[in-house]
Amino acid sequence: MAFTPPGQTRRKVFLYVRERLMAGAPPTVREVQEAFGFKAVESARSHLDALVEMGMLTKAPGRSRGYRLSVEHGGGRPTVLVPLLGQVQAGNLTTAVEDPAGYLAIHSRAPAGELFALQVRGESMIGVGIQPEDIVVVRRQSSAELGDVVVALVDDEATVKTLRRHGQHFVLEPENPEFETIVPENGALFLLGKVVEVRRYLEQMPLIEADLGPMLPPPLEY
Repeated sequence: MAFTPPGQTRRKVFLYVRERLMAGAPPTVREVQEAFGFKAVESARSHLDALVEMGMLTKAPGRSRGYRLSVEHGGGRPTVLVPLLGQVQAGNLTTAVEDPAGYLAIHSRAPAGELFALQVRGESMIGVGIQPEDIVVVRRQSSAELGDVVVALVDDEATVKTLRRHGQHFVLEPENPEFETIVPENGALFLLGKVVEVRRYLEQMPLIEADLGPMLPPPLEY
């Protein structure tokens, strides 16, 4: 391989190991050697040992695939791959769009099957910091507390709003005074899940490509 300053090579080794860990496939020292074309396995081991000393990785003794991210670099919680399923309206209701694009690697203790992600359209939730093009990570659940930000279906149209109650009825309130509260008819409101995280990417979204197929969970009546 062409000469690269040691610090730059080490950084590339860290990024490679991090990507493998986020994909759920911790590499061995020899796999690092092969990925970077090092002549000796000890060259790969020296970079990995240096990353451990720098506090960027940790190493479980006696395990060939024992490298993990440190807490400071995302190792405090397990990494799960969450499917980005499409878009959801934060504005006037629009027909739900399911357009699988890939996976996002997210640190969460929730099982991967309980989470999905959607990209926000519209400005009705800017009062709680949810902007157009943000990504909301949603935990599928059968109930929500009043005041929770939820993703819901109303007559097969999806929206992200705050769940509240007006009298005897559950309603979906925007967090922007320019938008009106949605008051579903009885039996027309279905809960998809609760928003548990909001993400914003200033550069290209770091998607892990995959053929997801239809994965939007069936709605739960609320």
